[in-house]
Amino acid sequence: MNNFMGYTDELMDHFSSPRNILKTSEEKYQADGIGEVGNPQCGDMMKVWIKVDKEKDRIVDLKWKTFGCASAIGSTSVMSEMVVENDGMKVDDALKLTPQNIMDRVGGLPSIKIHCSVLGDKALRAAINDYLKKTDQTERIKEVTAKIVCNCLNVTDHEIEEYTLEGVEDFEMLQEKTKISTGCGNCREEAETIFNKYREKYFSKSGG
Repeated sequence: MNNFMGYTDELMDHFSSPRNILKTSEEKYQADGIGEVGNPQCGDMMKVWIKVDKEKDRIVDLKWKTFGCASAIGSTSVMSEMVVENDGMKVDDALKLTPQNIMDRVGGLPSIKIHCSVLGDKALRAAINDYLKKTDQTERIKEVTAKIVCNCLNVTDHEIEEYTLEGVEDFEMLQEKTKISTGCGNCREEAETIFNKYREKYFSKSGG
């Protein structure tokens, strides 16, 4: 059911009473991994702290803080519950968590706020990669050599390539999948160039 400004009742509930916000100091929490994403120019910043059961390879606790809108707060609160429920999400499964997974759980977001849903999963991925570095598991880190194209939302050239290979045919569809260039928009020209390069590489009649 849609509520104020197109937000669902569940998102409004999480916005009004967000779960798993870090209420103590970072030092006292003693996280196994820390991730931070966002861009002050866009207004939204997100930081995530995780604790991992190393024997079970599960994320058993997650805390977060954001400087962001209702969508960023609500969607990240939902994400935090998804990660820690049922004895914690497997690290590999958490690495695969997508904005669509979060949006499905929250019941959708207004189209102009969809980009906010990616902040949580990007910060989570950064926190997991931080944990993997600290525990000498760098072989498990995703996109180690990837170039960040969209600084607002941490979308990389590898992600653009992956979605191109999965059949994304135009830039508007790429934006729906990754939310690239939906923040400040400064990366759009470079992002389109990279996307077109991969389309040409894999699908042109001469070289694809």
